[in-house]
Amino acid sequence: MKLGYDGKRAFQNETGLGNYSRSLVAILAQRYPQHDYTLFAPKKTDLFNPAGFDNVHAVFPETVVGKKISAWWRRYHIVKAIEKAGIDIYHGLSNELPLHIERTPVKSIVTIHDLIFERFPETYHYDEQFTYRWKIKRACKKANAIIAISQQTKDDLINLYGVNANKISICYQSCNPIFERTCTQEEKELIKQKYNLPDDFFLFVSSIAPRKNLSTVCKALVSLKEKLHIPLVVIGNGKKEKAAARSLMNSNGMADRLILLNEMPISNDPAFMTAADFPAIYQQATALIYPSLFEGFGLPVLEALWSRLPVICSNISSLPEVAGDAALYFSPADYESLAAHMMDIATHPQIADALKDLGYKQAQKFTPATYAGNIMEVYNKVMGI
Repeated sequence: MKLGYDGKRAFQNETGLGNYSRSLVAILAQRYPQHDYTLFAPKKTDLFNPAGFDNVHAVFPETVVGKKISAWWRRYHIVKAIEKAGIDIYHGLSNELPLHIERTPVKSIVTIHDLIFERFPETYHYDEQFTYRWKIKRACKKANAIIAISQQTKDDLINLYGVNANKISICYQSCNPIFERTCTQEEKELIKQKYNLPDDFFLFVSSIAPRKNLSTVCKALVSLKEKLHIPLVVIGNGKKEKAAARSLMNSNGMADRLILLNEMPISNDPAFMTAADFPAIYQQATALIYPSLFEGFGLPVLEALWSRLPVICSNISSLPEVAGDAALYFSPADYESLAAHMMDIATHPQIADALKDLGYKQAQKFTPATYAGNIMEVYNKVMGI
């Protein structure tokens, strides 16, 4: 099969949808080398290198107008490029499909990650809500098949948009295979020096947006000010919420316990931007804290499970689907419960060790082989194979 993909996020997003896109294409290309994989993207960057695979290619705008107005190319002219490439199936990896893809012989599949903008509309501008809603509803209507990344997302599509359940397949994602390998002590020491990491630290990996709930972690740290002196290392960026977190920590004399890696010059290093250094960071942390108010999946949780890193996370949305019985859970607003879990892991090695073992066992449910097989099953079904 000749398979085409929306490559915008693979080339332009450092986290989230970018990681999803890069991991999926890489895993499929390695597991099913008999197929041909082409990414259609408006801009070339160093975040993804198709040359690393014999069967992966990339198509970018060729005209001056297409290069300068990438959104215009992606919206109206990408379909011509898809047809020209002889694609059998085009897979929209981020909640949308190109206009008029249904007018071509090309089969189409769309991955829907979440409907968070419907659940937390106050955190989105009205025009964003309208655009996201229009794109997702249209894609679900036009696509030959829909992939939901969790049961939570499938349920939302059915209950909020009335999508036919038979059209939706749940394909739990895996994560970048680099998290499967145990880093050597030498590798971890090099990363520790590179990022000036403390000996012990809790880890928060996420964009710093209201829904990601960094404030609750900071409140927990403040409540533990005299009991626990382990800082929080943050991988992720944001504006108002980051400023608010810094203000809270500063006002309590704890500025040194909030370490924002994205503010360091080293964050421009390609190994940070592509997450290549992340496994060695995960494998040195005390625990991952993931306090999100809502998730379609929660990839950092899975990355932590593979890394044998204890997980403390919210008890809502898709997170229990991912972590199973391998995490300590808390209600997202309950910083006191979070603080108690942080104390337990930091002061009781037996709890941390048990979570590491349970986490690695849970991670086996989300192997690259299982993930790739589930995706390929959807492709074959669409093609009538």
